[in-house]
Amino acid sequence: MVSIWEGGSASSRAPHMAMATTTIEETKNVAIIFGVTGLVGRELARRLLLLEPSWKKVYGIARNPETLPTLIISPCYHFISCNMLNPLETQKKLSCLQDVTHMFWVTWASQFPSETQESCEQNKAMMCNALNTMLSVAKNLKHVSLQTGTKHYISLHPPFDEEKLQFYYYHEEFPRMSKSLNFYYALEDLLMEKLSGKVSWSVHRPGLLFGSSVRSFYNFMGSLCVYGAICKHLRLPFVFGGTRKCWEESYIDGSDARLVADQHIWAAKNSDMISTNGQAFNSINGPSFTWKEIWPIIGKKLEVQVPQEMLVESFWFSKAMAGKEDVWEEIVESDVEGLLCPLSTFSFSSVFAVTI
Repeated sequence: MVSIWEGGSASSRAPHMAMATTTIEETKNVAIIFGVTGLVGRELARRLLLLEPSWKKVYGIARNPETLPTLIISPCYHFISCNMLNPLETQKKLSCLQDVTHMFWVTWASQFPSETQESCEQNKAMMCNALNTMLSVAKNLKHVSLQTGTKHYISLHPPFDEEKLQFYYYHEEFPRMSKSLNFYYALEDLLMEKLSGKVSWSVHRPGLLFGSSVRSFYNFMGSLCVYGAICKHLRLPFVFGGTRKCWEESYIDGSDARLVADQHIWAAKNSDMISTNGQAFNSINGPSFTWKEIWPIIGKKLEVQVPQEMLVESFWFSKAMAGKEDVWEEIVESDVEGLLCPLSTFSFSSVFAVTI
């Protein structure tokens, strides 16, 4: 369990957050986090609770209930299990949350590939169900914060737009991809339709998220940790599978889930500065990195054998880890926390090593 009352005061653990000025009005802030069990959702909940009394209550919404050992314990925290694709269930479970003042949307429906019509329709329906209820009952709603990502600017699936690949940095006003379906656009358009001229809202676009969550389907660091654990258990070399271009060049923008959460909170607390027509913010750590630079550091941290030839272009994480369920069970028997990382995200890891 993760108790926010352990490990020191708020100021000792998050001084950059604890310095915020508290006013009488701020003490009435109530947050609702859709996707609270995800990489950024968990950090949002922890940080908002650490800011008490600025935030007197936090509602955490997710389809699947939280589990040990990542369960958040606080008298100000209320978890609600809800399938937001079901409009009746959503209305029933959220209609009593009349005290909500700030809404954070850090979730998405992953049933379909992200750049498909089905994904656009499903994600739009899920947010629409939540917005319809919250806008009807939360009369003091001040701000809505939406998280999407840098796929707003470029697709991860071929055929690639070679002209756009010439740009390494994208500003928030960079035009949408004209030839690609993207549920990010559907969600932004929905907020414009529902909130324009009424409630301030912001869009946050992180890169490859680094964080800790047992409920996140796309958990890149979790996948690397599982890969490292299996390499260590079988005494296999910890190699990088991907193209030399991806290995040697800075193609990935990393985003610490904690910093992304901080940006969400900053926008929420400064909603008077944010337009009711929406304002976008890139949410990137800053310095770029190459896998060539950090791979030996990751290997050292995971206590695995890093060979001199770390790059193996014919190696695919998804193929190498296929059929390793029995190996994982052996690891779990000696370390119950091994259950925290699923084996289902190696195809995602391969995407960031090969197709970028």
